[in-house]
Amino acid sequence: MTYAIVQLGGRQFWVEMGKFYDVDKINARPGQTILLNKVLFLKKKNQICIGQPCVQRISVKAKVLKHFKSKKITVFKMKPKKNMKTKYGHRQDCTRLLIQDI
Repeated sequence: MTYAIVQLGGRQFWVEMGKFYDVDKINARPGQTILLNKVLFLKKKNQICIGQPCVQRISVKAKVLKHFKSKKITVFKMKPKKNMKTKYGHRQDCTRLLIQDI
């Protein structure tokens, strides 16, 4: 089993070949192939590579499938006895990536 831990958008993702992941929006067109160069950890069969902080000369090839908005998050703030109530929502822009090659 081959997998890697990559850093993307300030977060770290455990990725495997053939699976898709939802990440924060990336400026790339759907159908475009991108390279993720910040690989922090790589396991390939019995070999383990740990980066300090990144593994050299290793990249993950991913294909952008689509852009979409995630589920809506409702935020409600209230201060008792002060007649203060605030309600608003937020939907994060996301990108779906298909991991093609490690």
